[in-house]
Amino acid sequence: MALKCGIVGLPNVGKSTLFNCLSSAKAQSANFPFCTIEPNLGVITVPDERLIKLEELVHPERVVPTTVEILDIAGLVKGASKGEGLGNKFLGNIRETDAIIHVLRCFDNDNITHVDHTIDPVRDKETIDIELQLKDLETVESRISKVEKQAKAGNDPEAKRMFKILSVYRDVLNQGISARTIEVDDQDVRLVRDLQLLTNKPILYICNVDEASVVTGNAYVDALKEAIKDENAEMLMIAAATEADIADLESFEERQMFLEDLGLNESGVHKLIRTAYKLLQLETYFTAGVKEVRAWTYKLGFKAPQAAGVIHTDFEKGFIRAEVIKYADFIHYKSEQACKEAGKMAVEGKEYVVQDGDIMHFRFNV
Repeated sequence: MALKCGIVGLPNVGKSTLFNCLSSAKAQSANFPFCTIEPNLGVITVPDERLIKLEELVHPERVVPTTVEILDIAGLVKGASKGEGLGNKFLGNIRETDAIIHVLRCFDNDNITHVDHTIDPVRDKETIDIELQLKDLETVESRISKVEKQAKAGNDPEAKRMFKILSVYRDVLNQGISARTIEVDDQDVRLVRDLQLLTNKPILYICNVDEASVVTGNAYVDALKEAIKDENAEMLMIAAATEADIADLESFEERQMFLEDLGLNESGVHKLIRTAYKLLQLETYFTAGVKEVRAWTYKLGFKAPQAAGVIHTDFEKGFIRAEVIKYADFIHYKSEQACKEAGKMAVEGKEYVVQDGDIMHFRFNV
């Protein structure tokens, strides 16, 4: 299951520095706006200690972790919704993503230019919010103009329902509130999904802080936390410049020592990836054999056939059953055979809801 997150923010807030930490791809990073014009695409390996432990027990020919795609998108400016700066390209790139990682500058440094000349992450957040909301409003009003006559004629129940939910979105967006704050039922979600509203996407705010603030935060972080308290959003503090230094260290031991000196038990990059998973309601199951130990990403609540379909659509179409071992049992008994002998392998049918960490083998027939 492909997952794509877009890193957004005003120019010169640390987007490309963070991208470089996350990905093996290296984006240009410089002290001027629009350094990133075409979006850089990187692929992150999702860290998972369970995969390492399974490798130690199974000794496979190869290990395949799950991955996340990251887009480093050009910096946005006021007026982007009307095409200012690189606005149209920027907004089009966001539309392609599953979630937004919004980087906000929460540190002072006279050597790094800010487009508004002062540091204020709440103002910066609102600048981007307004541009995204205006673009969504344009999208919603365009759709309303197409369905309003049908809805008012009263002969098309779906058009009537569509008009009603679009009107709610229009009212909220006109108030300067993002679409993700609206509670909608599953049918309404289906109706508006193809609109790909920018402010309906899950969002993770990244406070890019200096090294001294990475544990305790600072006044900028506190102000942002207050500003987003009513949003359905996550927030993390990351010192992007420091993370870049950590990423350049060659050994795991050196990186751990660096983190411990900062008072951290893991890197901000690892926290970011885990939080992105949580934000998108994603979990991981495993397949484990001598040829390959592999992590697979699935949506929370997937039943066994849907999870099988992540591997191949034929697995879902011809699903017969799933043989499931809990991760803790596999680690305890140390092999699939030992788990079978101990009665720790369950045979599950089409209604089984997959659990994070399940080790699965699918039986199917097409």
